[in-house]
Amino acid sequence: MNVTEAVAKRVSIRAFKPDRPPAATVREILELAARAPSGGNLQPWRVYALAGEVLEELKAKVAANPFGETPEYEVYPANLWDPFRTRRFQNGEDLYASIGIPREDKPARLRQLAKNGELFGAPVGLFFCLDRNLGPPQWSDLGMYMQTVMLLAAERGLDTCAQEYWARYPKTVADLVGLPEDHMLFSGMALGYRDESHPINTLRSARDSFETWGELRGFE
Repeated sequence: MNVTEAVAKRVSIRAFKPDRPPAATVREILELAARAPSGGNLQPWRVYALAGEVLEELKAKVAANPFGETPEYEVYPANLWDPFRTRRFQNGEDLYASIGIPREDKPARLRQLAKNGELFGAPVGLFFCLDRNLGPPQWSDLGMYMQTVMLLAAERGLDTCAQEYWARYPKTVADLVGLPEDHMLFSGMALGYRDESHPINTLRSARDSFETWGELRGFE
């Protein structure tokens, strides 16, 4: 599989099989991803890969606290504006439509949202952290590391779902993994094998055309 194929294969999977990938494969992905670029070679990422009993313990703690904790950052700006508001709204509508949940069925939508805390059934949870004194450039570097993880996973026949949902549980995750106080949780990621039979995995989120956001200049 080449890079183009991995990019095309990577989608956010929200229903996984219980089969766990080997620890050696997970480690290989995380180590290779460390070749991702970072300004000044700061390598700001700190990663915890959880599986088995420790992951089940985390899921149980989240289930016992469905309202979450005070997040360390807001995932979206307040009063989101267009075109971002429309993109987010449409993606949510497409997701719920894929599993037959109408807009007016709020309880069903909340139950689906809660599946984030179960990592959608994935057997491996990855948690990405960084020193809380680092700034936006290093957050960007961590994002590049995460993207590299996702592409390497796709190359190995694995699937992922990046989840900033976990920003709602910074203390729960930090306490469980023993995160140093000078570090903060940025995001989680579900890792495993997609359930091909689940309708939610047919969703491919829309992308605007190049003309909406890109320009080529000086190529004439």
